[in-house]
Amino acid sequence: MQSKNSELMGFLERRKSRRDALKGLSAGALGVAALGLFNSEANAGSLHRKDADVLNFALNLEYLEAEYYLYATTGAGLEAQGVDVEGKGEEGGVIIKANAAVPFATQAIREYAEEIAADELAHVRFLRAVLNDGKDKAVARPVIDLQNSFTNAARAAGVVGPADIFDPFADETSFLLGAFIFEDVGVTAYKGGAPLFKDEDILEAAAGLLGVEAYHAGIIRTLLYQKGGAAIDVAQKISDLRDAVDGADDRDQGLILNGKANLVPTDSNGLAYSRSTRQVLNIVYLGVNAKKGGFFPEGLNGSID
Repeated sequence: MQSKNSELMGFLERRKSRRDALKGLSAGALGVAALGLFNSEANAGSLHRKDADVLNFALNLEYLEAEYYLYATTGAGLEAQGVDVEGKGEEGGVIIKANAAVPFATQAIREYAEEIAADELAHVRFLRAVLNDGKDKAVARPVIDLQNSFTNAARAAGVVGPADIFDPFADETSFLLGAFIFEDVGVTAYKGGAPLFKDEDILEAAAGLLGVEAYHAGIIRTLLYQKGGAAIDVAQKISDLRDAVDGADDRDQGLILNGKANLVPTDSNGLAYSRSTRQVLNIVYLGVNAKKGGFFPEGLNGSID
């Protein structure tokens, strides 16, 4: 299998498949491959302070995505994959129901989910390896809520009633809708963070991360569009909620635009939208100018502007 990004994901070439990666990536091998990007004499162990802050912000979001997809596909999270989640800030656990593995009805969707899970696992390992090189340290995984957060988001969006529960692990359609809540956010977060990077090598790696997140978002949007009917209606409500909390402008898009499929949300120039740190936080905290809440009930770790 060819690596999807020879620099960012080169270590995966030594594995036969993404499922092998899920079962046992070598942290040592990862460190060698990932840090090769930054081990020139000028760069070794000396990430620019701002670059480290932006990467740690991204790491918080990658923790969220990795935990979601890993639990959905394997029934266990990062620690079951041998990932160290300690670091700067308060380390937290994952709030999730027992037996969270999704009972996928479609083999293809299961395989898509497993592929995304492997990518997100690799992203966490990659970012931690880069940040832990030299004086810079990765942030710890904060408390992540994969249970109450989805219900609160669904209630706020009008997807379920005020006393009803939304369980993204109940079936494959619910899983796809759960993924839709934050997949587009990851793309816009990396796009918005691009101008903040000082080091060109870091910027190139971040572009690789953005590209993969965009592929993921496209997969989720396509599958939901193919589900049709109620799935498209619910996705629109989720999009409207994101728009309501991320600011006064209108930069979020559902799966239909002008009566036709809208699988690639872009501006009039065909460019992906950007979101500021604050706009991203509003969505993941499920509240305008909130300091914590939603998917991160105790807030994110790290220096966040």
